Formats: sequence, C-alpha cells, structure tokens
Amino acid sequence: MRNFQLTSFLFFLVFLTLSFPVSWGALSSILNVTPDGGDFISCVESTSDNFTAISRLIYTPVNSSFLPIWEARLRNLRFNKSSIPKPSIIVTPDNEFQVRTTLLCSKRYRYELRVRCGGHDFEGVSSTADVPFVMLDLNRMRSVDVDVGNKTAWVQGGAVLGEVYYAIRNKTNSLYFPGGICSTVGVGGFLGGGGYGNLIRKYGTGADNVIDARLMNVDGVILNRKSMGEDLFWAIRGGGASSFGIILAWKLRLVSVPELVTVFLVTRALEEGATEILHKFQYAIPNGDRNLSIRVTISSAFIGNTTTKTINIMFLGLYQGKIDTLLPLMNNTLPELKLTRGDCEEVTMAQASIVFNGLPSNTQLEFLRSRVTNIPLNTKNKLDYVRTPIPIHGLKKIWTKLFENDVGRGTLIMHPLGGRNDEISETAIPYPHRTGVLYQFHQYVNISDQASDTTPTSLRRINWLRSFNDLIAPYVSRNPREAYSNYKDLDLGFEAGSYEQARSWGERYWKRHNFKKLISIKAMADPENFFRYPQSIPVFPTY
Repeated sequence: MRNFQLTSFLFFLVFLTLSFPVSWGALSSILNVTPDGGDFISCVESTSDNFTAISRLIYTPVNSSFLPIWEARLRNLRFNKSSIPKPSIIVTPDNEFQVRTTLLCSKRYRYELRVRCGGHDFEGVSSTADVPFVMLDLNRMRSVDVDVGNKTAWVQGGAVLGEVYYAIRNKTNSLYFPGGICSTVGVGGFLGGGGYGNLIRKYGTGADNVIDARLMNVDGVILNRKSMGEDLFWAIRGGGASSFGIILAWKLRLVSVPELVTVFLVTRALEEGATEILHKFQYAIPNGDRNLSIRVTISSAFIGNTTTKTINIMFLGLYQGKIDTLLPLMNNTLPELKLTRGDCEEVTMAQASIVFNGLPSNTQLEFLRSRVTNIPLNTKNKLDYVRTPIPIHGLKKIWTKLFENDVGRGTLIMHPLGGRNDEISETAIPYPHRTGVLYQFHQYVNISDQASDTTPTSLRRINWLRSFNDLIAPYVSRNPREAYSNYKDLDLGFEAGSYEQARSWGERYWKRHNFKKLISIKAMADPENFFRYPQSIPVFPTY
C-alpha cells in the first residue's frame, strides 16, 4: 500500500487560500445553524494544523462551487432538484487528517455526517437529509495500489469500481476483482452492502473478498482488521459500513481470470419464444457451470412501427473461457437461446466491464476511470430474491403487467446467483442471500423524460412499480421477503425507535440473526449513534 497507508498526520500540502465572496466572520454567521450555535469553520481552524490547506476543500452555499460539487456525483437525478435539502457544508478531504478534523468538528457541533463516494445510493441518503449535515465527499481519496505478486490491492475509500478495474488492467490481464456491473459505483458503498457482479457465481460477493480495511471510528481513531476486531470487521463487509465509521481504504483479494473471456448478447421477443427461454434460464444458469453468468434485461417495446406491444428479453452473458468451449456448453445448458459464434466476442475482463456498461468492447480503457456512466439513473428501484423458478403462467402475468406501464419505462433485471455463492454461509458476513437463491430480481421505472419525480406521469410510473412489486409477491422469497441493502428502498420503512419498527427493513436486508448481531456491534462501536441515516443500523437504549 502506498503513502495513504501511512498516517497522513505526518504531512500536509500547502495550498493557495480560496477566495470566498464573504469574510470568514460573515461565513461563520451563515454556518451558525447547528442546534447549540456551534461554528464548524472555527472548529476546523482550531483543530487543523494546516487550516489554509483544508479551507480550500470546504464548500458552503455561498461558494460558487458548492452546487456543482453537490451535483457532480448525485447519480440518481430524481434527487437533483431545488426543493431537496442540501448539506450545510461539503468537505472534500485529500488525506486522513482532514477526514478526522471533519468528523470531530461535525460531532462537536452536532451536525449529522453523510459520507459519499460514488453517489449511486438509490434513495439519495449520502447527499441529502432533513437535518443540518456535513457531507464528506471522498472523491479526492481514490488511490488504487495493485500488488500482482500477492494478488491484492489497497483501494482508498473514494475510488469507484472502474478505477479499480483500470488499475488492475494496467498491471495484468490474469487477475481481476469480483466487483459490480456499473463502473462509477463507489467501492465503499459497494463493499459496505456486500456487492454482487458477474463473478459472484465463481468467487462470491465483493465483500467476501475483502481481507483488511482502514476504518476511522467515531472517536477519530484509525483501526485495521486486527485492532478493530473480527466482529466489527464482519459488520463492515455487507452490514452497511457507514453505520460504523468512515472507511479510509480496503484491502482486496484479487482473483484469477483467463486472459481472454467471452461476452455475448442475444435479444429475443415473445414472438421468438422468449417466455420459454426465460423459463428454462431460471433452472439452467444458476445451477450450471459457475464460469458462466447471463444477465437478463426485460422491457416492453413496440413491434416495428406499429402500436402493438411485445416484450424484449436481452441475454447478456460473460463466460470465463473461450468461444470454442462456450458454444457446446450453451448447447447443453440453454440450447433454446440458439447462441451462435457470431453473437460472441473474446475480450479481456476490463473490456468485458466496458461492454456491461453498454459500450462497444473497443472503447478506450480510459473510460473505466473517467467516472462517466452510460447507464441512466433517474429511477425508483426495488429488488427481490427468487428461490423457486417463476412458472410460465406467472411470467405471462408479468408481461401483462409490463404492458400497463409506458413502453420502455419499466425494466426488470434478473442476475443469476448460485455456484460459489451457494457454498458460503449466510452468516459468514452480513450479506445473507446465499444457498438456494436462483437470482436477484431488480425492478425499476425510469422517469428521465420528466421534469421531476412528482409529475403526474412520474407518480403513475412509481405507483405502477409498487403494484408490480405486489404482483410478484407469490413468486419471490418469503419469511422474510429478502431485499438488498445496497438497493435501498425507503418504502420498506426507516423508523428505528424499536426493533419492531426496524425489522421491517432490517430483517429483509440481513435476516434476523445477522440484523441482531449488527445492532449489538453497533452499540459497541457507536453507542451514541453518530453514524446514522435512514435505514442505518440502529441503537436502542434498552435493546
């Protein structure tokens, strides 16, 4: 691990002072919004050994850069509107000492603290709150240090997945990290909730492959795996890491991959037997060769230039091997798809990540670290887990329901699990969706063509999504009906005054045993519940 592994208390860079349009005294009065009249700026000034440096990284609503910085990584545009509550202060630290200063001053003057990395959270909780809060944006802390010999990488908390993939590709084509699909997802949030992707069937979740971490606790002390203890290390890998502290860096285990893998894309409509193919997919792929993963995307469409609707099902596959091995495997596993050599392409894993971002494989690898995404995010989302294949008649009910929504504005995604994920205990880390889960069933509506999420059309689509989620209840997991904490859904509730309130979402994300363990660890690590946000791990006075 490079210099960010060392405590950055030892060095500070000298910056030019940022010219604010008002004096520091006037700025202090603007910031005097905390419950006890505290002054965050004065606290920073008195706490920091290099106030000039950190002042350059503090933004308030009076600064012209405040809104662009807030908007820059607010990925779900549903929350990018003038009426949404914004931070009192944004801090963009570039070293660990500045993180500590921000934490301690936020505590001292009773601001809530929200940590943002990639900004993909579906309910906007890292970027907005109904109380005065400081947003700690880790965008400047994103180093990735790859050690090919030891098959590891140290990754700072502000990096995104694409930056990890790019750094690995610069060193080797035979190692990779079992990360997620979208390259702009923040590593911190991804691992904090478990993290699934195309390699989950062979290597488990991203969090299963975390072997160490640097965590700043509520007192500003930096801990590693040994000093934090195994319980806290267990909790941050899938239990919502930001409930327990600020992750400064993760140590990742890299996994072996072929130098060339195969990607393919096949789309079938209802008229081409798509229903029967999808029905077979549910049995065949989750229980098949763990080198093969096929991600299914389902949406309605018009047939040609007519007003007649159909359902298009896109099968986007990744195989850890070459075409000559894949074709006979598919012929035995899912012959109904009729995969041909012309549908396939041999690429590196880094190129495969680009393909799964919706771009051609020959796109420059620089795309991965550009923090640009080709995946639209102006959506309301829900996610279920399916343990029993949905029967043909159930799929037909789903098609009928899709036809009720605006064409192309409701999308369903099935991502297969099984394989190695089946072999890992549901208590190994907090992420519990293991043995017997066939696939994740992600449902979302897109409102990118609307001015806001409160237009009549937006509200109709969101209500359609909720009714669709009710429709599929007989076909998804039960007791509890499982959900994914990284696909946060505040429809499940977010009050945490008692266990009975919190279980409405906590047991769905983590199951009862894991949720209760997370609550116990939280009570030890953060007894005053400083690290809190909607659906964070709660603290109960008499639990």
